[in-house]
Amino acid sequence: MAASCSTSYSSHVDIFDRFNVIPVSIAPVRGSHHHHHHYYQTQFHSTKSNSSSLRSLTLIRRRPTQFTDSKLRLPFDGPVVFGSNCGVPKFRRVIAAVARAEPERIDDFDAQFNKDEANKSHDLPVNEDSVAAHQSKASQLKKRIVFGLGIGISAGGVVLAGGWVFTVALAAVVFVGAREYFELVRSKGIADGMTPPPRYVSRVCSVFCALMPLATLYFGQIDVSVTSAAFVLVTALLLQRRSPRFSQFSSAMFGLFYCGYLPCFWVKMRCGLAVPALNTKLATSWPWLLGGPAQWTVGLVATLVSISSIIAADTCAFAGGKAFGRTPLTNISPKKTWEGALTGLGGCVATTVLLSKMLSWPISLPSAVAFGFLNFVGSLFGDLIESVIKRDAGVKDSGTLIPGHGGILDRVDSYVFTGALGYSFVKTFLRLYGV
Repeated sequence: MAASCSTSYSSHVDIFDRFNVIPVSIAPVRGSHHHHHHYYQTQFHSTKSNSSSLRSLTLIRRRPTQFTDSKLRLPFDGPVVFGSNCGVPKFRRVIAAVARAEPERIDDFDAQFNKDEANKSHDLPVNEDSVAAHQSKASQLKKRIVFGLGIGISAGGVVLAGGWVFTVALAAVVFVGAREYFELVRSKGIADGMTPPPRYVSRVCSVFCALMPLATLYFGQIDVSVTSAAFVLVTALLLQRRSPRFSQFSSAMFGLFYCGYLPCFWVKMRCGLAVPALNTKLATSWPWLLGGPAQWTVGLVATLVSISSIIAADTCAFAGGKAFGRTPLTNISPKKTWEGALTGLGGCVATTVLLSKMLSWPISLPSAVAFGFLNFVGSLFGDLIESVIKRDAGVKDSGTLIPGHGGILDRVDSYVFTGALGYSFVKTFLRLYGV
């Protein structure tokens, strides 16, 4: 770039004036590494055209990298000037377009450079997304643990209290679960293939589901409350303005059974089995302020054992599936495996047997094993049934009430059928209620 190129980069502008070339634009380019230098070497060539003699200036950019040299040829009219090597500052400029420039002489260095920069810009969001996803998982796990412990401690206190405290708390859970169920029924995934019941019917059914545990404790039985609620719902569906559909009856009746009738067996187990647990040593030292020895009944012990075994089944099934899961259990829930199910079964039975030894109920080892097996079966089927509902609804969670856990149904699905199986087993098959 003539003699002045060796002293100042601003002399590039003089070349445009001296040789009558018109730069269209000059754009900045990323600077070089601190320990590398880039050079422009000037060479002059002479070519012939139909109209006049045409000289051209070729700028050769040399880079000590894996890329080849970059050349930019600038045609100009004027005297020949011999060039020399000159250093280029860190923030150098390159000519983007010049009048009468010959693009075929520009190699693909800039294209390769821009491509690499574009790839870097595309890779950065991916890395940021992976970091954000990892942080989100850690936050979800933290919320799951904190809220899980809170729910467990609260549930333990409610179970120990029993009576109306236990029943009212269960009724509140049932009402929220029923509302979530009917929202799932009205979701797009299910409603596309069927006609859901009217909103006022779903609200009335949710209220009936919440009243059924209270009626069970007050009357001591479930039959009257279930038949009365079913009759009212059927009447409401028949008298609606639109023509009633069978899908409305089926979804409403299943909701009454799933969210109302089945949870009532927990009331019958905790409050109905009022026989004292005579062999439980913990009862003899239980404070009178908390109810004294009379607080420890077969119903309390059976409820504690059942809930604890369900928690153990879910935990062991999750851990076993993560560690050994290979064989899918069912298409309903692809993440469940036979290995996880067997691990959950082992953990459930082992927990039931261990607690039966600690609380001296049931006193028979085969009865403890059978009780643990029924708890596992009930928890597994309850989980699968809720998975069917959520899969048809096209949602992952039944709600967002509990951070890190989802909705109420996501937490209590394993308990829906277990209460009925456990109560029926104790009432029917255990001699003297297992005492």
